[in-house]
Amino acid sequence: MSGHDSTQRRRTVMGARVGQMVAAVTVAAILSLAAGCRTSEDDVHRWANTAQGPRKLVAVLTHDKYPIDLRIEAAETLVSMKPRGGRRIGIQGTDDQEGLVDALAQMAPAARAALIGNLVPKLQAEMAKPAPVQVVGQPAVTDNSVPYKDAAFAILTHDDGALMPDESLKKSVRTSLAAWCATDFSDRLDDSSQLFGVEQVLRELKAEGVRSLPDLMLPGVNKLDRMSDLTAELGDPETKQRASQKLVDVAKSVSSDAWVASKRPGVEAANKQSKLSPNPEQLKAQLAQYQDEELLRVFGSMKKIGGKPVVDYLLAFVQDKNAIEKRRAAAMAALQGNLDRNNAAQAAVILNIAGDPNTPDSLRDIALSRVGEFPRAMVVDKLYELFKNDNWKVRWVAASLVIKMSDASQIPEFMSKIGQAEGLAITEPLSYGGLFADLKGPPSPAELAQKYAATGNSLPARLTALSYYYSAGTPADLPKIAAFEKDNTATPKCKADAKECEWKCTVQAGSSEETKEIKTVGDFVEYCVKPAMQKRAKGAAK
Repeated sequence: MSGHDSTQRRRTVMGARVGQMVAAVTVAAILSLAAGCRTSEDDVHRWANTAQGPRKLVAVLTHDKYPIDLRIEAAETLVSMKPRGGRRIGIQGTDDQEGLVDALAQMAPAARAALIGNLVPKLQAEMAKPAPVQVVGQPAVTDNSVPYKDAAFAILTHDDGALMPDESLKKSVRTSLAAWCATDFSDRLDDSSQLFGVEQVLRELKAEGVRSLPDLMLPGVNKLDRMSDLTAELGDPETKQRASQKLVDVAKSVSSDAWVASKRPGVEAANKQSKLSPNPEQLKAQLAQYQDEELLRVFGSMKKIGGKPVVDYLLAFVQDKNAIEKRRAAAMAALQGNLDRNNAAQAAVILNIAGDPNTPDSLRDIALSRVGEFPRAMVVDKLYELFKNDNWKVRWVAASLVIKMSDASQIPEFMSKIGQAEGLAITEPLSYGGLFADLKGPPSPAELAQKYAATGNSLPARLTALSYYYSAGTPADLPKIAAFEKDNTATPKCKADAKECEWKCTVQAGSSEETKEIKTVGDFVEYCVKPAMQKRAKGAAK
């Protein structure tokens, strides 16, 4: 082989080797460049803290060139991003940048369904993690599950559920949301960091959302009143029935001696911290007041829930003459709107309390209010019996109730019964006459007043009729009462031991006022009825 050929071969081999080296370097460079341009999970997480991060995360979420796992990671990162300017922009977006929900809404249905089908179970898993434990005296802890709940709720409800057409997935999310709200209910109810508060979520879920709330109704629990509100508003009959029984259990616990004993150490510690040294009787009074307050709160929740267990318990409580008056009155008040208006036995319990001369006035007044919730025919005879009560105030409340339950055609019966009453106070006819103005049906209140004011009717009936003019008479009616200004019929006499029973009216005497004794019907018209009509005329003109 010649020298020239040998040299040429060496050049060829060297050229090949150089070419291989260049090719290797080029491939390495290309691979290196590709690796530098590829988006990774590290990038996704890092973008959560950058100004343009939300925009980049939305781009990864919505573009099908990225692996599904990375797109889901971008979605989760949007959810978990810390609020900016008080707004969760990862979920909500801003005026010029879409967040998670709007980005999903812009996607094609098939692609969106695939993403949501993978994303939602991850949101549910985060929601199901144990709630943080708040230690008294320590800084408030952050509930990291909140944004995942907010995202799940936003996806569920956006555009009336259009983002989640899969009914089985919807049902699963609703179940997760209900469980989340019931977990650590009292703290989460007050957590202002949420986009969608617990109450808003529960109202969306309706009966399903509050189904587990009765299980949380325990002695000493926080937010018992709000649980009761929401259960009463949203619960189905079965849930309300369970809540009714749970509240009875709570009331029984709170009213027990064991409850008082359990609270004693805490009260003593509070006294010590406040440098108070109550004697045994004072400590007992403190505990009794504490028990009163707690029991009355339970009664307030009972009023909202109602139900047979609650009504049966409260009816038994109001009949217990050994119970504290304030508690009996509160129990009676809690029956408002919960009694069965067609249940004669329940009506009898309330009427017996109202008619018992030993019933405290505070309880009697509320009992008579409850009587008004029953049909007139069921209770009116018992109310008429109360007209004979020695306490004029009992008759006053009962008679007022009868008028409120009556129409104009039933007034003759009322006038007959009130005509037999003795020891009227001036407050009674003035009150009854005022109620006449609201009577329905014929004859008109004015016709009734003119009829019963005339002589020949009983004195209580006449005074009641004349009191209609005191409350509703106009200057045009003055001639109708003029004939009675000289009527010397004596007014009723209060019983010797009657409290606050008097016959007096205050009239204007020049620039001052003067109290007049009302001894006759004429005095009643001159000093009570007529001035009220004249004063009303001046007020109307003014």
